[in-house]
Amino acid sequence: MSERMSILAPRQVIRRLGAGGGLGGGFSRRGLLAGAGAAGLGLLAGCQTGDRVATSPQADGRLESMLNVYSWGDYDDPDVLDAWSGAHGVKLQVDAYGSNEELIAKLAAARGTSGYDVVVPTGLRVPDMAEHGLIQKLDLSLIPNIEHMDPNFLGQDFDPHNDYSVCKAWGTTGFVYDTTVVDRELTSWQDFIDVAQAEADGTTMLLEDPWELVSIALGALGYDLNTVDEKELDEAAEIVVEQLAPTARAYLGNANTAMAQGGFVLMQAYNGDARQGIMEAEDPDRWKFVFPTPTANLWMDNWCLATGAPNPDAAHAFIDYIIGPDQALAQVDYIGYHTGSSVLADPAVEDEFDYPEIVFPPQEVLDRLVASEFNSGQQRRVEIFTDAQARSGA
Repeated sequence: MSERMSILAPRQVIRRLGAGGGLGGGFSRRGLLAGAGAAGLGLLAGCQTGDRVATSPQADGRLESMLNVYSWGDYDDPDVLDAWSGAHGVKLQVDAYGSNEELIAKLAAARGTSGYDVVVPTGLRVPDMAEHGLIQKLDLSLIPNIEHMDPNFLGQDFDPHNDYSVCKAWGTTGFVYDTTVVDRELTSWQDFIDVAQAEADGTTMLLEDPWELVSIALGALGYDLNTVDEKELDEAAEIVVEQLAPTARAYLGNANTAMAQGGFVLMQAYNGDARQGIMEAEDPDRWKFVFPTPTANLWMDNWCLATGAPNPDAAHAFIDYIIGPDQALAQVDYIGYHTGSSVLADPAVEDEFDYPEIVFPPQEVLDRLVASEFNSGQQRRVEIFTDAQARSGA
């Protein structure tokens, strides 16, 4: 693992996470309708602003009796959650959302009265959520396990001092294909497009995420995945709507779900979801995951404290526990994504995992990834996504 995890040495690779946060998506573990961000900005426009901090710890050191977490679906090891809840006598309630926009809408409407304590936005949304008072500053003195986070995963551009966030997980996007149907090696987004129109015609799954969907075409064309150039987006639209959309059987948020349903040959996928699906498959050897050339997304999700959190002491204790080194292996094994813990830099860690190459991309892959940006091209991406679904008959 020392070569794969050389990601922990060159800081500039990880810093790209902060260029715009992450816009990865998927309704289980990695859900995000990225292009719906135009609506998300509208929601934030009406929110209250200002710095809000959690209340001080209770004098006797006791935690509150409840903790309410709002996160992506199935995004933590239930055994880890149960262990913390049982050890502290805290009733833990975990609710799930399917996109950052859904999270923002809930918090914006509640204006500090949502009842949620811990939320898990993608790094891209942390600055505007903080600015508009949807999340409040953490008391890092109550999270001593932050010392066990690798420094490369701290101090991202979206939160340079970790005032509001601590890394929960990061990952990237690629695709999975059935090697019993596709008997040639696939390596690129152009290969994905070609196979979708051939061996996988009618059996292709595309992510239910405008940014990710359009990135297939932009990647194949060799364009910046975050481009706002109208001509480049129009070229990408032609590929997505006329070449990919007619081949799509479904737009889903999770390749794991698609693999469980069956009937798919080719699936756009987040690496952790793909690994989980392969592990749960009846015949895992038939599936292959690809980190496609020339580039793909790199995202980071984060533990944050909701404004008005009714149980701030329990929230801090929970975050501190779940980023601890003893929980790192269980969390990575369950969700299939690297959590940023320094314990994962141990060369022996790979031996603890099935399909470690999917969890820990090699440095050559990391070097070519880019973080998605929340920019003026989002609305056009939504339009392309909508047109593609209509073309597919979705």
